[in-house]
Amino acid sequence: MTHLPAVAALPRISLRELSRLTDIRHAALSELANQKRQNIHFHHIEKIAETLEIEDIRDIINLIDTED
Repeated sequence: MTHLPAVAALPRISLRELSRLTDIRHAALSELANQKRQNIHFHHIEKIAETLEIEDIRDIINLIDTED
């Protein structure tokens, strides 16, 4: 399971602008920010981190191990 709290709280950029800069659909970013997405493409996380100049992806994503 994933949890992405930081994207919604970023003061520097709107989700629409982040979508434009990363070429990730706005709807996908919104789902990530609102924790409505179970699966995340790692490539998206890389693009977000690169665009926001984040060196440690743990600043924008927490991986939560759940038992089946």
